[in-house]
Amino acid sequence: MELMGNGAHGDDGGMRQEARPVEPYAHLTDAQRAAALRRLNARPRVRLGWLWEWAKVFTIAVGLFLVVRAFFVEAYKIPTGSMERTLLVGDFLLVNKLLYGAEVPFTGRRLPAVRAPHRGDVVVFQWPEDLSKNFVKRLVGLPGDTLAMRDGVLIVNRRPLRERYVTRTEPDVDPTYEDFRWQRDYLVRTAEARGGGPGGPAASLEAADHPSRNNWGPLIVPAASYFVLGDNRDNSLDSRYWGFVPDTLLRGRPLFVYYSYAPDTTHALAWITDIRWRRLGQRIR
Repeated sequence: MELMGNGAHGDDGGMRQEARPVEPYAHLTDAQRAAALRRLNARPRVRLGWLWEWAKVFTIAVGLFLVVRAFFVEAYKIPTGSMERTLLVGDFLLVNKLLYGAEVPFTGRRLPAVRAPHRGDVVVFQWPEDLSKNFVKRLVGLPGDTLAMRDGVLIVNRRPLRERYVTRTEPDVDPTYEDFRWQRDYLVRTAEARGGGPGGPAASLEAADHPSRNNWGPLIVPAASYFVLGDNRDNSLDSRYWGFVPDTLLRGRPLFVYYSYAPDTTHALAWITDIRWRRLGQRIR
């Protein structure tokens, strides 16, 4: 495009002027330009492109980790011996949270369950007495079940249950009557229930009126609740002492042991020197 300047004439012999770009550094000498270029090249160039790429990768990795942890699997450590022999102190577990319906964070809602809990499942749940603590026990009572124990034998719906996974150890603490007071609201008081267990009516009455660690019930599990016991039956803080587990507190079902070591050794680096190699990858049944 051509611009006509002052005093410009027409196409028939007039003078024409073309617009020229103004050079901002036209007044600089060659020596000054060379010095400016040297100063520019001497400045360090900070390239932050790699930092941005790492930030994106890190953000995506953290996001995936949080999604997997919230909805699929989560790691837990066994701190006590209440589930020996099934689970040992120092076992690290991966827990399937999707099976019973994972809770959507900050909403109080749960995803649809893959299946309902079964009797005999080993389950992880929030302790009803303190929701900040997670327990792992074996589920032995479903909603509507009638449960009792006679001389350490668990009776489910009037049938003795054979529990091959149970172990017996020397009790650390003897429970008191106050530990079982909560059971009074769930006791079955019919003549049939009183006389239905092994040992006859006298044994049933004694268990109902004077419950102990190995003799209690019969109890009816309320709706939307579960009864859980530790496999280490003589050293387990379980439903016998504090009651039922609401279904909303179930966290999931352990899949397998992904790491295990013996923490009761004197080695400072027991988690390296005392690894239980045979337990790694062991499925939990």
